[in-house]
Amino acid sequence: MTIGNVAIIGAGTMGSGIAHVCAASGINIVILDISEEALQRGFSAISDSLDRSIKKQKLTADAKREILGRINVTTRYSDIAGVDLAIEAASENEALKLRLLKEIETVVSAKAIIATNTSSISITKLAGSTRLPERVIGTHFFNPVPLMALVELIRGLQTSDETQERVEAFVKEIGKSSIVAKNSPGFAVNRILCPMINEAVFALQEGLATPEDIDNGMKLGANHPIGPLALADLIGLDTMLAVLDVFYHGFNDPKYRPAPLLREMVDAGYLGRKNGRGFYQYD
Repeated sequence: MTIGNVAIIGAGTMGSGIAHVCAASGINIVILDISEEALQRGFSAISDSLDRSIKKQKLTADAKREILGRINVTTRYSDIAGVDLAIEAASENEALKLRLLKEIETVVSAKAIIATNTSSISITKLAGSTRLPERVIGTHFFNPVPLMALVELIRGLQTSDETQERVEAFVKEIGKSSIVAKNSPGFAVNRILCPMINEAVFALQEGLATPEDIDNGMKLGANHPIGPLALADLIGLDTMLAVLDVFYHGFNDPKYRPAPLLREMVDAGYLGRKNGRGFYQYD
C-alpha cells in the first residue's frame, strides 16, 4: 500500500520541514495546527526556503508553485480523515504528544499509519495510548529537514512489520535514507550525540576552553561539520535539556545528568537560534 496523502500535525520548524520535503517529492500534504497564525508562519517558512533554492538556481519559480500547490493547511482534525500517514510533529513534550495521538486516531482510518516525530520519548508508551498500537511508529527527522538525509525509524514493542515496511518505502520516496532503532531513550543517534553535546557544555562551564575553541576543536580535530555548542543552539537548548532529562530519568544513570549551565541558560530564556541567543548570539 503506497502512501499518497500525508498529514503533518504541527506547523513549527520540524513540521514545516517535513511538509516541504514531502510536497517536493510529489506527495499531497495537509498541515494541521491550532491557529491560522501558526499555519501561516509554517507555510511562509516553506516558501522562503524554496525562494533560497531559486536564488541558488536549484529550483524554478514554476516548480515552487507546484510544490506549494500540494500543501493545504487547516485547523480542523476532520480535514485529515483521508490520509494514509499522519505525522505528529509537535514539540518534545510527552503529555502533548499523547493528547495529539488520541485526537489523530479518532479521525484517520484504521489502515492509516500514525507516526510521531520524537528524538527521545518512548514509542512503546505513545503507541500504548492508542487503540491500534501496531500501526504507530517513530519517525525521527533531523533539522533542517530539507538538508538532512537521515530519518531514524523507531519501533515500539507493538509496531508491526507492515508498518515499518510501509514507512521505510515512504522515507525512500521522499529522498531520505533510514536506519531502524529499538525503543530506548534517545534511540541510536541521540544516545550518542546528546551526551557529547552535554559534555561540551560541562567543558565550557568548567572554563576548559571558550565556545569557539571547543567548537573549532571538534570541527578541525574530529572532522565534525559543526561544533557541539553551535549544534546545541541549532537544535534549541530547551529541546536539548528535555532530551537529556529523558535520558537521566529513563536510564536512572548520573552520567546523563544535564550540565547545570544548560539548565540555567534555558531558565534565562537563552534557547539558541530560535530566539537569537544561546552559546552564541544571532541576528
